[in-house]
Amino acid sequence: MLERRLLEGDAIMSGANTTYLDRIVAEHRSAALSDRRSVEQLLAEAMSVPETRGFRSRLTEPGLSVIAEIKRRSPSKGELFADLDPSLLAAEYEEGGAACISVLTDETNFGGSSEDLTAARAAVKLPVLRKDFTVHERDVLDARLMGADAVLLIVAALSVEELRRFHALSRDLGLDALVETHSEAELEIALSVGADLVGVNQRNLTTFEVDHDRAARMAVLIPDGVVAVAESGVRDPADAATLRDAGYAAILVGETLVTSGDASAAVAALREAV
Repeated sequence: MLERRLLEGDAIMSGANTTYLDRIVAEHRSAALSDRRSVEQLLAEAMSVPETRGFRSRLTEPGLSVIAEIKRRSPSKGELFADLDPSLLAAEYEEGGAACISVLTDETNFGGSSEDLTAARAAVKLPVLRKDFTVHERDVLDARLMGADAVLLIVAALSVEELRRFHALSRDLGLDALVETHSEAELEIALSVGADLVGVNQRNLTTFEVDHDRAARMAVLIPDGVVAVAESGVRDPADAATLRDAGYAAILVGETLVTSGDASAAVAALREAV
């Protein structure tokens, strides 16, 4: 059954590139089409690696959980912390009380790498999310092989069938899947495939601006039993408190932390706000 799902067609190519997400996803789809590695071999390897650390379960603990992100740069802001040491930054996040770590592994647009994830995870005891643009089964398998405990699935970047397939594969591999949404319609799709860990990204995919009301507006639509994560635009403890009051179990924070100058203290401040 699993092998059959893995062989169900190649990734669907994007249409006209009208947003930063379209452009980046098109790059990843193009790379996926030229990747000739055996899916069956990757699957066999992924099934033999050690157990994951339980990303979603860490976010169900009392209080507002912080998913602290290792992020060198962004398409909109440029360089944020280009020469960061992923091991050191991950350790500072853990010291500050982060529940989980997120690591950008996209190299072209964010300056990340699989090596960043491997180094960060080796430095801490926390679960780690591979933050990247998943467009093929190989991306899910690679996440497991590089040591990730969770994978990101962006509803806006995938067909419903792809989302369903990648979500099922993640579960088969023991990975948690953070299913990212940007609208009420996308949230409905995420829930329809059985997502139990849902992110609400407050960043507009067209303008790249942050809508600070989006997460609060969508929180009421997320059912009990689904762990809700607010993404993007968390500037300070006041934002963290607002999102906790809205019902979010966790916040995913990158830019605010990597540019803070004291990552440990910055994480602690977000947690103490609630």
